[in-house]
Amino acid sequence: MTADEFRQIVHTIPNNAGIYKYYDAADNLIYVGKAKNIRKRVSSYFNKNNAGYKTHELVLRIARIEFTIVDTEQDAFLLENSLIKQFQPKFNIMLKDDKTYPYIVVKREPFPRVYLTRNKIRDGSEYIGPITSVHRVREILAFIKETIPLRTCKLNLTQNNIAKGKFKVCLEYHLGNCKGPCEGLQTEEDYAASIQQIRQIVKGNLTPLLHQLKAEMQQHAENLEFEKAELVKKKISHLEAYQARSVIVSARLGTLDVFSVLKDGDIAYVNYLMVENGTIINTHTVELETKLDEGEHEVLAFAAINLREEFNSPATEIVVPFPIDYPGDHIKITVPKSGEKKQLLDLSDKNVNYFKEELRKKKILNLEGHEDMDRKKVLYKLQEDLQIPEFPAHIECFDNSNFQGSYPVSAMVCFKDGIPSKKDYRHFNVKTVEGINDFATMKEAVHRRYSRLLREDQPLPQLVVIDGGKGQLSSAMEAVTALGLQHKMLVIGLAKNEEEIFYPNDTESLKLDWNSDSLKLIRRIRDEVHRFGITFHRNKRSKGTFKNELEEIPGIGKNTAQQLLKRFRSVAQIKQLTERELTAEIGASRAAKVWRYFHDSDEERVL
Repeated sequence: MTADEFRQIVHTIPNNAGIYKYYDAADNLIYVGKAKNIRKRVSSYFNKNNAGYKTHELVLRIARIEFTIVDTEQDAFLLENSLIKQFQPKFNIMLKDDKTYPYIVVKREPFPRVYLTRNKIRDGSEYIGPITSVHRVREILAFIKETIPLRTCKLNLTQNNIAKGKFKVCLEYHLGNCKGPCEGLQTEEDYAASIQQIRQIVKGNLTPLLHQLKAEMQQHAENLEFEKAELVKKKISHLEAYQARSVIVSARLGTLDVFSVLKDGDIAYVNYLMVENGTIINTHTVELETKLDEGEHEVLAFAAINLREEFNSPATEIVVPFPIDYPGDHIKITVPKSGEKKQLLDLSDKNVNYFKEELRKKKILNLEGHEDMDRKKVLYKLQEDLQIPEFPAHIECFDNSNFQGSYPVSAMVCFKDGIPSKKDYRHFNVKTVEGINDFATMKEAVHRRYSRLLREDQPLPQLVVIDGGKGQLSSAMEAVTALGLQHKMLVIGLAKNEEEIFYPNDTESLKLDWNSDSLKLIRRIRDEVHRFGITFHRNKRSKGTFKNELEEIPGIGKNTAQQLLKRFRSVAQIKQLTERELTAEIGASRAAKVWRYFHDSDEERVL
């Protein structure tokens, strides 16, 4: 849109607070912004003195402008954030973070279990977190097990079942790890008190539990129950030791959030310290990509809103290095110059600088542009570390993914001489597996890949990396063995959490040095297959093909696809039909295309 074209419509834009949306010629939403005065803010984009190249590029692509008036600036913040998450416009700031973080779940059931999960579902259970460190989650759960007796069984402990005497106490009861609610030896009220103690522990508020245990120990001592008093004393010692390991700043600080930012060109890094009851209970750093030369103030405000929402922050005070616009009158913005809050801000700044440096070190091993000899040194080291029979000039890596527990797909990336060979990348739409079965999906993808290489007499890789643990590796090896390739290439599994390497039929894993070039290269390959798979998912979602895979079939149009879905309800049902049944519905020619698409399992589709 030119400045002259804009002048013709500027009078239609209101002088109110709200959000504005820019669309390109293809009617794609390319930018969402907020403003106290929409007309004034939008007019600034068409100012001739606007020297920003990226802003100029955005303006050239604007074909249509929409706006929404809201009552308050806070409403504008919330609406802008919601639209950015939903549509991910090309020119808006983007969080470069696809990780899934663990929660501690308190299951919705009588005498609820407490355990770690990465899948947050709407089942009425309580999810505490997310928590960025898996190690910290496991440490908390181990501490809880040693301090607070809880059940770990999956029994249906309704009052009716307990009253009928359906259950008997197990070994956990005799070890003192459970109080036996299955036999009615613990009341629901007493169990609920234990759950409340766990909530306080996760929040770093250990003082109430310490007071309670000390009072309990004193009561046992007065009743001359010295053995019980000694057991409680051990719990107190364990609790105090755990408290000493926690990062306690000052109990006087209470609950607050701390943010710092570091901008480097188009990339920005934001660190978040989540402080509850004076204890740092979460620390997280994210990488953001700016699209329109946004300054540190805009980046920090954007990150703060998203991170506080993601981590369910209850804090009403935010500590930052400079003032930012933040929605909500109840939120206090603090810019400390000295004291404990300034020390926290300095700590956050150290974290964000460390994060940037670690990313730089990790990216050093991107072997693109390096001399051939340098690349070979890394690959020879990899061959030595993994005991690969042949020089690993050709490496392939597989990963499975699904969207919210549905629509499984697989991705494969190929590295030759240590650098990506993108023409050899492949996507696999799952054809033979019903439902979500990660192991079967991996087996299908591996079989399809290497059966095709054999059929076309193409060279095999020396190393195949399976992103997953023993289960995925075993499934991949079933496919490799069926093709008779088990001695022609080395297949390894890479565990997601600890980055351990598994070999077929070995019980012990291999742990390479964290900073070794070999592990860095494997991480690089693993991250690339993640990126490639996620991009595939996003493209499919944007096209709506998850909803109607039939439209991907060459020669099958939208009307035919809708006709089949209306008649048979789902793609899964259509896959089960015979060619004769399909012919009766849509005719012989189209029926043959649909049937071949779902049943020619040896064909590898490249998208």
